[in-house]
Amino acid sequence: MTFPYDSFNVEDLHTVDEGVITHLFPLLKDQSKPFDFLIGHFLGVDHVGHRVGPDHPSMKAKLEQMNRVLQEVVDHLDDDTLLVVLGDHGMDRSGDHGGDGVLETSAAMWVYSKGPPLIQATKPVPSGLLQYRTFPGTTVEHRGIQQIDILPTLSLLLGLPIPFNNLGTIIPEFFWRDNQGKTLEKALQLNANQIYQYLHVYRSSPSGGELDEAWRSIQESWAVANLATSTEMKLVALNNFNRVALSACRAMWAQFNPVLMAMGLVLLGMGLCASWALFVGISNAKSRWGPWLGSKLPVCLLAGAGGAAAGIVAFSASLVLPSLLGGQSIVDYAIFGAVLASSATMIITSPPLTSLRSLLSTPIVLILHSIAFLSNSFTFWEDRIVPFLAVSSLIPYAVRGFSAPTSRLRYRIIGFSVLYAACVRLISISTICREEQQPYCHVTFYASSSQTSPPFAAVLLALPTAVALPLVILRFLNFSRSDEGIAKTHYPFIFTPAVVSGALYWILEWANTTSALGAEWDTTLRFVRTWIARFGFTWVLLMGGALWFIVPLCIHITVKHEAGQKQVEVIGYANAFGSPYLVFWTILLAVVYSTSQLPGQLVISLSTIALLAYLEVVDSVRDVETMEMAFRRAKPSDILNSARASGDPAAAKPKSYDEDAAFKFGDVMPVALLGLHAFYGTGHQSTISSIQWKAAFMLSSTVAYPWSALTVVINSIGPIFLFAMAAPLLALWNRAPEATVADNSSQNGDDKGRQQELELDTRAKGDSTLAALSMMIYYTSLLLGTSVSAAVLRRHLMVWKVFAPRFMAGVLGLLAVDLGVLIGEIVGVERVTMRVKDTFRITSSPHPASKELQ
Repeated sequence: MTFPYDSFNVEDLHTVDEGVITHLFPLLKDQSKPFDFLIGHFLGVDHVGHRVGPDHPSMKAKLEQMNRVLQEVVDHLDDDTLLVVLGDHGMDRSGDHGGDGVLETSAAMWVYSKGPPLIQATKPVPSGLLQYRTFPGTTVEHRGIQQIDILPTLSLLLGLPIPFNNLGTIIPEFFWRDNQGKTLEKALQLNANQIYQYLHVYRSSPSGGELDEAWRSIQESWAVANLATSTEMKLVALNNFNRVALSACRAMWAQFNPVLMAMGLVLLGMGLCASWALFVGISNAKSRWGPWLGSKLPVCLLAGAGGAAAGIVAFSASLVLPSLLGGQSIVDYAIFGAVLASSATMIITSPPLTSLRSLLSTPIVLILHSIAFLSNSFTFWEDRIVPFLAVSSLIPYAVRGFSAPTSRLRYRIIGFSVLYAACVRLISISTICREEQQPYCHVTFYASSSQTSPPFAAVLLALPTAVALPLVILRFLNFSRSDEGIAKTHYPFIFTPAVVSGALYWILEWANTTSALGAEWDTTLRFVRTWIARFGFTWVLLMGGALWFIVPLCIHITVKHEAGQKQVEVIGYANAFGSPYLVFWTILLAVVYSTSQLPGQLVISLSTIALLAYLEVVDSVRDVETMEMAFRRAKPSDILNSARASGDPAAAKPKSYDEDAAFKFGDVMPVALLGLHAFYGTGHQSTISSIQWKAAFMLSSTVAYPWSALTVVINSIGPIFLFAMAAPLLALWNRAPEATVADNSSQNGDDKGRQQELELDTRAKGDSTLAALSMMIYYTSLLLGTSVSAAVLRRHLMVWKVFAPRFMAGVLGLLAVDLGVLIGEIVGVERVTMRVKDTFRITSSPHPASKELQ
């Protein structure tokens, strides 16, 4: 008999429990006892922990309900029934589980029977069979068992054979029924025989060679168990054999494959070098980067195909050396050969280390960040290190501000640098704590360490922040007068409703969690907030995406006829590339914003302001570099244009950066670190237990694939994805189309005239590609650092606690970065540059046309 219920609806605290109660008691009351084994799986306590934490009043009410249920179960037990009450896991201080902390991997167990006591012995169970441990928050040792010990114990009590591949040891108290221990000896002998038979069968299988190293110790412990004379020695020896077998299998199945690890590290290292070679090659090619890349990619693809073929051949050869190269498949060899060959080809055809200067220019921040993962202390305090690195990476730009040639540039660089640093510091206020950070960490992302509801201050600030964020973005766009065109529609009518709906959803979720309006409103609030979330996602993705795709530019064009001449005024021309890409970016910003809880929304808002402030810093520093180069070259026209470009935006001519002042690798570091800082600030850590499962129930009240999984993923790695997608802004911000004049002959025989054509600077796309590559290189370096640390310290006590989770987080982070820059380049940059090119390709009559570009 089975009575299944939906177990994934964390917000439903009662349906499963009420269902268990409904079916449990009729069976207990049935005198015919139509069952041999009865399981009731209550989930209410688990759901309360996930939803509101262990200290919420709902937890007290649920525990009281469970206490009443247990009392009634005991009342209906007969003398031949054994009651076993246990948890399948524990919970941490915030009510969640899924990690490897003691509180999460430990649970209580209580066994009770009304019948005559099974234990008739007056002597205690031999101490050599019992294990004790001291749990967190206690000072007295408690009896401890392993979860796998429950199955063989219950199997023998039910008169069933122990499952063949179970390696647990029976719980001795259940079989200690006389002073001689004969019942326990028989049970342990059955237990040990089953394990020994399993090991023999496993050793004769194709994978049996894994047991060779431990087989001698297993045989020795088995011989000792069989040679024991006294009952007590026999019991201890059999128990010892079971534990030796378990330890051997655990060590065997937790082994590392050094060959595969080495292959992975080689590919990561080669891929990183190849990416840097690509970066150097595109930088050196300058405006000819397109043809240069077009000539390299086919060669790399051919080399990759050849490498895959070579890998398959190598796999065939390795079949004769299985003991030397075991554990690799033909797919491993093919992938390794393909990536290795293509990466090597790029490195050889475009050597990345072109000069000593390129070596010396390697950012020290990136090096320090990558090697820090070799320390477990630095790894689990990374959320405190990242803001320090982020502000430190901005120092070279702030220093340039003190030597800027104009007061306006000095104020801009220093002022926006301070704004960036202030936002980074404010983001640091929002924290959650890893277990290893206690007692030096205080949770601020939630109301407390044992509650998953937001602080009340975040609830109060949520709506004002959602309304203010679009206004702040428009204010930044106003600096370059690019708050025209689609910006006038997108930010007030598309973006604002989306972020406001995201804030409203989580405010209503808070009201649901805390029963702020009373329990009678819970169903209504659940319905309303579901549809608010659906509206926000649909509105910004469909309406915002469609509007941006049709008219992406943030410019306003007017045509006037004065004195027989046509005058064209273009407002927003100076930021023709950056402002439409920012519109595209804010569409995804609204999605990530909506999936973040209320404190996370405040963090994302501050991160957005920090990003815009840093874009202004980079733009102003490039102005300084352009003016300094103009002075060095002593060209009055260059000096005049540079001065006008750095002056009042209303009077500025469209500026173009000198190729020597174009994008540099170091420009991406503050943005890369900002994405990582936002990840930690939105309530995440490099631990499984920090996953915010509440996000799974945004679009429906129950788990609905793929939407539930998608919203959890966006909530988790959305900040990293978002700021990776912002990388092209470093190349496009405050960048205007550059014009060149070409003489073309008219196609009519006698009618010849001059034709002026405005062509786009191909460096805009080239520099955005460099920015995207830089972001990928930064996170690849971090992944390489985490991989090396996990490989080198694989036998470290903290490998599964610290190094392996950070390695997995590094993989997910790099995947998010790759996806972000690809979407940004393929969709955002491509669409923006195409529309800019179509809009500003102007062909005029032989008479000169005047125009004013702002």
